[in-house]
Amino acid sequence: MIETLETSEVLKRVLKSALVVDGVARGLNEAAQTLDKREAHFCVLAKSCDEASFEKLVEDKAELGQMVGQCKYDKDGKARKIVGCSVAVVKDYGRDEEAKNDLQEVLKKISD
Repeated sequence: MIETLETSEVLKRVLKSALVVDGVARGLNEAAQTLDKREAHFCVLAKSCDEASFEKLVEDKAELGQMVGQCKYDKDGKARKIVGCSVAVVKDYGRDEEAKNDLQEVLKKISD
């Protein structure tokens, strides 16, 4: 469970950094285009995606939607009107090298 929390936090940092430089393709259509052009560094699929064959880094489509900026925030900073997102592709990591390196380490742990 601790690794899952760490993975989620590292992924949030990477996605936030990528969003700043418009480095995230959101949704199936944008993701497919980015993957076809071979511009993707990695792809994130929500566990709650409708497609049964997709396996999991993010538990919920709403959580991934919030991570990639598909929501509005109220004056208290709480996310509102979150639009779910089944898939997101990072095509530019942004400036946060530490987050990128942390994510690569976490992914190595998961794959072993």
